[in-house]
Amino acid sequence: MKRVWAILFALLVFGAIKVPAEHALFGRHQKSGFRKVALDVDLREKLGQLGFIAALSGFRAAVADIFFIQAHGAWQRTDWGRVLFLLRQVTLLQPRSVLFWDAAAWHMAWNASVAALNDPKQPRMALRVKAEREYYAIGKDFLERGIQNNPDQPQLYEALARLYQQKYHDHERASEYYAKAAALPGAPSFDKRFSAYELSYCDGREREAHERLRYLYDLGEKERLPMLIARIKFLENKLEIPLEQRIAESQP
Repeated sequence: MKRVWAILFALLVFGAIKVPAEHALFGRHQKSGFRKVALDVDLREKLGQLGFIAALSGFRAAVADIFFIQAHGAWQRTDWGRVLFLLRQVTLLQPRSVLFWDAAAWHMAWNASVAALNDPKQPRMALRVKAEREYYAIGKDFLERGIQNNPDQPQLYEALARLYQQKYHDHERASEYYAKAAALPGAPSFDKRFSAYELSYCDGREREAHERLRYLYDLGEKERLPMLIARIKFLENKLEIPLEQRIAESQP
């Protein structure tokens, strides 16, 4: 009976010491944004043993950095499966790091997609194009999940806008995401311009694009860049804007 009471007392003492530490760890997880990721069996399978232990401790940042360095080495070897595996773990461990989401999308949607399209081991062009598109989709998924974890960071909206612009040639969606970036505090001034530029390529939205570009033009000399003037001139001709309402500058 004495042994039982001794064990119970030891457990109570251990619990009293452990609870404050667990609360502090929980607070750090919440502050870093990691509590948005459920610590469950599915996460354990995605991260592996080392990553999952890191997720439960204070070593997430260090382990994520190690995985990121390993991903760079895999990229140099063009081992795209390994790159994807490691970057998924990195972003799960550090979901509040904009750099990791952006780099993961870049590796997939730009580097891996180009490698897939030019893969000498795949003789069929249709399969190469299919693989290229799959890497686009993986890159887009990284950026969308990155935005979910960092909704206040304009860089990821800008990256998604570039993806739609350069890979999907979807100017309307590109304009939409540049506009979302522009609406955030601290966003660079070019986001508004880029949103209007992309809209100027969209059939049926030329008048709206012209109004937005003209608004920027009327703000003053600082906004009157060659690209902005060129797109206004293009829309003036397409919309048949009266001569007296056109801007004075000549076509760059």
